Amino acid sequence: MSARFGVEEEFVVLDHQTLAPIGMDHGARERITGRRGGGEVMPEYLTCQLECATSPVGDRADAARQLRRMRSLLAAHAAQQGAVAAPSATPFIAPGGFVVSPSTHYDEVADQLAEITRDHEVNGLHVHVEVTDDEERVRALNRVREWLPTLLALTGNGPYTHGRHSGFASWRSILIRRLPSSWCPPSFHDLDDYTTRVDRLVALGAIGDAASIAWAVRLSRRFPTVEVRVFDAQLTTEDTLFAAALARVLILSDLPGAARPAEPDAIDASLWTAARRGTRARVIDPTTGEAASLWDVASAMLAHARPALAELGDEDFVVERFERIRLDGTGAERQERAYERGGVAGLRDLYLSGMGG
Repeated sequence: MSARFGVEEEFVVLDHQTLAPIGMDHGARERITGRRGGGEVMPEYLTCQLECATSPVGDRADAARQLRRMRSLLAAHAAQQGAVAAPSATPFIAPGGFVVSPSTHYDEVADQLAEITRDHEVNGLHVHVEVTDDEERVRALNRVREWLPTLLALTGNGPYTHGRHSGFASWRSILIRRLPSSWCPPSFHDLDDYTTRVDRLVALGAIGDAASIAWAVRLSRRFPTVEVRVFDAQLTTEDTLFAAALARVLILSDLPGAARPAEPDAIDASLWTAARRGTRARVIDPTTGEAASLWDVASAMLAHARPALAELGDEDFVVERFERIRLDGTGAERQERAYERGGVAGLRDLYLSGMGG
């Protein structure tokens, strides 16, 4: 078993003192964007955002090298601007009125989203997994959609907004919910069914093109990949690699048991509880179709994935990260503790340590 994968991480640039988002002018962004030895730094939707994308990789070690290199570059570049590149799904302060990056595509998106753009400062982690057969990509999407709430609960990392706690582990997920075609996709019969449904959304004017689909998992029309988009941007490279390893193994592994596919409303309700309560949530268990505690479902997911994880060389790493989350908490919980201990300075130190890998 093997499959190449790629990782896209989004970061928000914050003022060093206040942790408020700051836009970078064209010159400042030009100095950091471009290919950087096995990866690429790119502008994102807003001028206060940057994205790092790995080249396709075959294993976790190669992904780690690229991700750490790009995080280091971003951290150094932000420091030169008197800023912090923050690995957080939402900024601590969200003042609104963000500036959209110059781009024909982004202009079209901003026109479509209208007022939503004013406070749509969200940073995600997207994992592409290569599946070369067209119909198998659809089957893989159907498999991983069942685990979306569990994946979100384990990786929530956006508790703050407007200088206060949102009450959610992943406020980003709630903001994303306002977009057309967001959160859980339906279960698809085949590739024709997928393409027909996406084309219908374009014909309605809900989205401009297939690249604007905001489902938490989707197919790429440019590459033979399944793209898992449910994850918040992660605090550390190790957190990102954990999410990537889970995405890959679940895409490559058949769904266990004979439970019928969950309806989108059940998965969406589970996504809401996962966004709200993180690892304290109750979510749908794909192996039974019933609601259960997050850790029970996560244990079922790990048991299901372990044989494939072992074959991919990721078993020990993923098991260790599961235990680390049980002990230290998700990114959201670590942000909460950092703020309780040190306020804004505590959060800033946490972000800076995360960019160090």
